[in-house]
Amino acid sequence: MKELAVLTQGDVLAEVQGQVGLITLNRAKALNALSLDMVRRISHVLLAWQGDDRVQAVAMRGMGKEGAFGAFCAGGDIRFFHTAALAGDPRLEDFFTEEYRLNHLIHHYTKPCWVFMDGVVMGGGMGLAQGAGLRIATERTKMAMPETMIGLFPDVGGGYFLSRCQGALGEYLGLTGHMLNGAEAVYAGLADVLVDSQQLSQMWAQLPQLNWAQPAEALRQFTQGFQAATQDAQHHQPSWWTDSLNQAFAASDVPSIVKALEASNNQHALDALHKRSPLMLAVTLMQVRRARQMNLSDELRMERDMVRHSFHPLHLQRTPAQSDTVEGIRALAVDKDHSPRWSPAHIEEVSPDMVTPFFISPWPLSAHPLADLQAPAD
Repeated sequence: MKELAVLTQGDVLAEVQGQVGLITLNRAKALNALSLDMVRRISHVLLAWQGDDRVQAVAMRGMGKEGAFGAFCAGGDIRFFHTAALAGDPRLEDFFTEEYRLNHLIHHYTKPCWVFMDGVVMGGGMGLAQGAGLRIATERTKMAMPETMIGLFPDVGGGYFLSRCQGALGEYLGLTGHMLNGAEAVYAGLADVLVDSQQLSQMWAQLPQLNWAQPAEALRQFTQGFQAATQDAQHHQPSWWTDSLNQAFAASDVPSIVKALEASNNQHALDALHKRSPLMLAVTLMQVRRARQMNLSDELRMERDMVRHSFHPLHLQRTPAQSDTVEGIRALAVDKDHSPRWSPAHIEEVSPDMVTPFFISPWPLSAHPLADLQAPAD
């Protein structure tokens, strides 16, 4: 394991205890937001451990100042996205290609992979967590896919895992960026077990002692004390998730969703939609609905196409600086005026010819950055 010795310090910590590979995201000041270097380090570690017979399982957590583990991961480093887009930095392209490749690796990892989703789990953090074999949530979990707020769409496989939520819940979460707590994440099918955050450190320390020669037994032993809380969460529909909200977000397009919300007087959801990029609301709705019929490999290739068009909206005759994505990041994280100038500015002004080109690949399949992704069990 000498090749991994360099990962005992820095933004990604990696060590092997017993038969378990342990990864800690260690960029607490940024809520463990992912840099390109972090994506590469995590990928390197996971690939090395996948081929190492001494490592029988892998677990991943975040680290921070609050709670046992702080935050898991707040997403990608959007300040880097903004700077790189304006500078034409090719590392922006590399980031999304390598991040999506990492998401695919986790979904198809050949060994048990468990993720502790304490604190903030958003965007790129969801990409790391949703492919794991065991997704552990707590009462401190703050889970969301808020990308439409920055003029982007729920990527990192978001179309894939949101589209598999019950009813139109995935459409609702993807369009509004609604934040789920741990119990709600279990209900939504985006977490597998609900645990008390005060027990996380003990659970983490327990991992090397589990019987990894029998993974199913290790899983049963690890989760048996939390079955009651988990089952309660699975069957407890949140009060805000009403039949009328489900019906609204099952409507055919975003203007129809808005009309349904107005008819049911759901001001909270309306306010959420009106803060977001009208264009990317329409793109996200199409993404989730297309993804429902796709395997993960094809869905990630679709997202890679979409993210290129998000930063390079050539079909709209816009430069990267004129994209809703760069503008949304500027308003939220750079100038912090929280007043993005979306184009178009209103939901009713979005036309199909603005939306459908996001789903046309700028590459022939043979030259696609993710052309080699396979779907062994998508």
